[in-house]
Amino acid sequence: MAVCFELVVNFGGDVAAARAAAGIEPWPFTLPSGDHRIPLHRPVLSVTDGSAWLSVLPAAVGYGVAMDGSLPRFELTEAELAELGGGLYGLLARFEGYLAAMVGWDPEPLLDVDDLAADWAGELADGALPGLVLAEHLRTRLPLGPEWVPFRPGHVWLPYGSR
Repeated sequence: MAVCFELVVNFGGDVAAARAAAGIEPWPFTLPSGDHRIPLHRPVLSVTDGSAWLSVLPAAVGYGVAMDGSLPRFELTEAELAELGGGLYGLLARFEGYLAAMVGWDPEPLLDVDDLAADWAGELADGALPGLVLAEHLRTRLPLGPEWVPFRPGHVWLPYGSR
């Protein structure tokens, strides 16, 4: 089983926006992380049942990630992971049209809007999901507390360290 440190983005039904995000150049892309320059794999776009998801994985950071092949793994500290995560959020700021996004270790379970509304309402209201980015228009559907701040025009988030 793979454990991935990644940026995952839920575009909902906006397949065109997901394809545009996947096509942002230049690739290969590298991000700083302490004394390292971490390359990114090309984005992985998944479209099923009219829903589009995009994943961006730093190379050789996760555990058992098939895309890494035999690359030696980077042993990153928490500070280095935080810096790498900040770089991935910088990349996210260039994307348009998404509903939810997050950087972290396998963050997919926190990005389904229906699941957020049904199962995570308390955490959304309490600001207990740092790093989560949501489309601003979801405020009418989700109970977002006062900790939510602008991420970029049209999106809000709970910055890391907000709890």
